[in-house]
Amino acid sequence: METEVVPIFASPGKGAIHFLCHPKQPAGRSRVSEQNHDDDRHDHADHGGAGHSHAEHGHAGHSHGVAADADRRWLLIGLALILGFMGVEVVIGVLAHSLALLSDAAHMLTDAGAILLALFAMRLAARPARGDYTFGLKRAEIMSAQANGVTLLVLSAVLAFEAVRRLISPPAVTGGLVLATALIGVAVNIAAAWSISKANRTSLNVEGAFQHILTDLFGFIATAIAGLVILLTGFGRADAIATLVVVALMLKAGLSLVTASARIFLEAAPAGVDPDLVGDQMAAVEQVIEVHDLHIWEITSGEAALSAHVLVVPGGDCHKVRRVLQGHLLAEHGISHATLQVDHLGDDEAEVLQISHTVPNAGPGHCEDSHGPVHRTGPHEH
Repeated sequence: METEVVPIFASPGKGAIHFLCHPKQPAGRSRVSEQNHDDDRHDHADHGGAGHSHAEHGHAGHSHGVAADADRRWLLIGLALILGFMGVEVVIGVLAHSLALLSDAAHMLTDAGAILLALFAMRLAARPARGDYTFGLKRAEIMSAQANGVTLLVLSAVLAFEAVRRLISPPAVTGGLVLATALIGVAVNIAAAWSISKANRTSLNVEGAFQHILTDLFGFIATAIAGLVILLTGFGRADAIATLVVVALMLKAGLSLVTASARIFLEAAPAGVDPDLVGDQMAAVEQVIEVHDLHIWEITSGEAALSAHVLVVPGGDCHKVRRVLQGHLLAEHGISHATLQVDHLGDDEAEVLQISHTVPNAGPGHCEDSHGPVHRTGPHEH
């Protein structure tokens, strides 16, 4: 006899729903599917029935946090180096009439802002999930990364305009001061980049701050070369050319950050994860008939999540299928935050599903309003 799952009570503090199996009700009665955690173990001997959860959420062995204290320490070291040298560079840039030095100083100001924003976002992201924010404020770090990317793009446009103007009418530039200051800047930025590289760069937030420092380092190298050219040849336009090199680096880093953060905000699948391939692999698992409503997205950088509705053969072992699927998702795709609703296929649904298997473009056989492609064994359209 087919059974239907019915909740009987909730365990305080665990957020787990306990279930009893009863005879399946006639068509028209809805099934009950609730989330349950993979590491919860329920003993139903006192309740006269076997436990059965159709929708369960597995995230064993997954850590949502970063080493915040260590990351903050490295970021603060980088911030101190940047701010200390920036003041010196502004003074020398004005004295030497060097746009390259002033552009580097302006970039260092955005570096400092990027680090401060990263530190603030890390503090917000570390807050526990509660109230309306069921994932916490983890995406504050993505907002920070996007702000850093936009800042790089805006600053590159301003500097590009000024560099072109100086190419047309180059001012007199003191090459010796430019060269000496740029060489010191290279050393300072190497130290700052090394410091920030010790933080958790899998976070797009930290990566945004690191990209600021790295482009600044390349900019100082270009400025040092320009200072040497001016010192040896008197070619004043080398300063503006060095600025354009910095602009190109800013554009590249800014576009990369904006694109990566936009993918997360638009809830695209993580880079390197093909949802169609994942769905087909899930559908190929023993006892699985169909997978639909498959969604893969990133909560924040490095924290992928998946949800799906899985249909198994009548009388199949839902719990075993769920465990196999979650193990496969973790091992093959690094997805440890998977919520799977696993249901048995009823006899009436099997007839509809058989039609959808044999009739082209017949659509899903279980949920008429399923989102996205339906994955089944054998040939099928995505």
